Amino acid sequence: MTTLVLVRHAKSDWGDPGLLDHDRPLNDRGLRDAPELAQRLAATGFRPDRLLTSTAVRARTTAGFFADALGVEPEPTEDLYGASARTLLATAVAAGVPHVMLVAHDPGMTTLAESLSNGGIGAMPTCAVATFRWSTDDWDVASSIDPDEWGFDRPRR
Repeated sequence: MTTLVLVRHAKSDWGDPGLLDHDRPLNDRGLRDAPELAQRLAATGFRPDRLLTSTAVRARTTAGFFADALGVEPEPTEDLYGASARTLLATAVAAGVPHVMLVAHDPGMTTLAESLSNGGIGAMPTCAVATFRWSTDDWDVASSIDPDEWGFDRPRR
C-alpha cells in the first residue's frame, strides 16, 4: 500500500505588510485549525514514514502540529515552497518510503488533489487534508494510475 497525504498550510496572518511571504506566521484561526485537523488525522491511525514541509513559516508551523499528533519529525524541504503539482508528486515519489505527507501551498496542492481525485476535490482550502491510497507498493506505478481510494477533510467553520 502506498499513501500520500496532502495538507495545505493553515490560515496565515497578513497583518504585517513588511513581512516577506515566506515569513508570514499563522493567524488565530490557523493556530486553532491546525491542531484540530492534526488530531483528526491521527485518529484515523495514519502515520507517515516521512513528513515533508515547505520551508515557509506558515507551512512549518502547520507541519509541527501534525508532527506532534502523528509522532514524526517534520523535514523542511525548499522545493515545496510554491511547488507545482508536478513537483509535489515528484517529491513524494522521491521520498523513497510508502507513506508520505506533504505540507505545502496553493495552487499546487489544489491542482494535485483535483487531479488525483478526478475532480472530486475542487479546492484545498487552508488546512485541508487530502488522503490518497494505492494498493501497489511501487510509487512509480502509483504516480501513473488513479488511487484506489481518496478522502478529504477540512476545518469546520
